[in-house]
Amino acid sequence: MPAKDIFHNTVKNALQKDGWTITHDPLSIRFGKVELYVDLGAEKLIAAQKNGEQIAVEIKSFLMDSNITDFHRALGQFMNYRMALEDLQPKRILYLAIPSGIYDDFFMLPFGQKAIEYHQLKLIVYDIKKEVIVKWLN
Repeated sequence: MPAKDIFHNTVKNALQKDGWTITHDPLSIRFGKVELYVDLGAEKLIAAQKNGEQIAVEIKSFLMDSNITDFHRALGQFMNYRMALEDLQPKRILYLAIPSGIYDDFFMLPFGQKAIEYHQLKLIVYDIKKEVIVKWLN
């Protein structure tokens, strides 16, 4: 099982503060003979449920030297998890959780905005220091 992301507990606490109940830590998905969960050694999936809504959250910290490299990895994982969830747990909505600084510095650029729209990314933007969710983008 992969190691927890540096901001794993930050996002988990932020979701709980936002009224979510953590149901899986991590959420593993078996698609045929393929077991899916965050495999970079620094990320995990968290599943949460609120008012009958079910979500899965892919946590990313964007701590590498290249935001675009981090984005490529996050996007690839997001697309694979979304594909599996659509088949196996179609009611569960997948979100990509990113720090507010990365949202402001990368995702607000024209490239980031186009990528969000084109790939239909659902984002949770979190504040690292306050451990709160500052924005949900559906």
